[in-house]
Amino acid sequence: MKRLIASLVVMGCLAAPAYAVNPDEVLADPVLEERAREISADLKCVVCRGENIDESNASIARDLRLLVRERLVEGDSNDQVVDFIVERYGEYVLMKPNSSGANLILWATGPALFLIAVLSGGLYLRRRARAQDGAQSLTQDEQDRLNELLDE
Repeated sequence: MKRLIASLVVMGCLAAPAYAVNPDEVLADPVLEERAREISADLKCVVCRGENIDESNASIARDLRLLVRERLVEGDSNDQVVDFIVERYGEYVLMKPNSSGANLILWATGPALFLIAVLSGGLYLRRRARAQDGAQSLTQDEQDRLNELLDE
């Protein structure tokens, strides 16, 4: 029983990642197929979150894989294929969105908010330290009055 469990664990660890590309989708030309795989790795399935179209079993992912291969057979370059698909489905299909135009605001918002938080925290701590210093320095009259009140 232990050997069976151990062999299942080893086989699970050695298993290669499974692709959803069906044999009928594979191009006969290995160079074009390699280009199709490169493009597909950078395109996100619109149904499955976080999976590229090569890994997804969704029907839309299959359609996108076929579309990529069709455009490559027609003679499009990699950039032309990606541009065609982005034009049709929007930038959502890109695994790594462009960092230009309106997306520049989204890319810059995270670091900007972090800097604002750090500066706000620093200013708060600085004001709190100054307030504590001012509260501890009493005049001689105030100190005498405080001592008089505490003695009673």
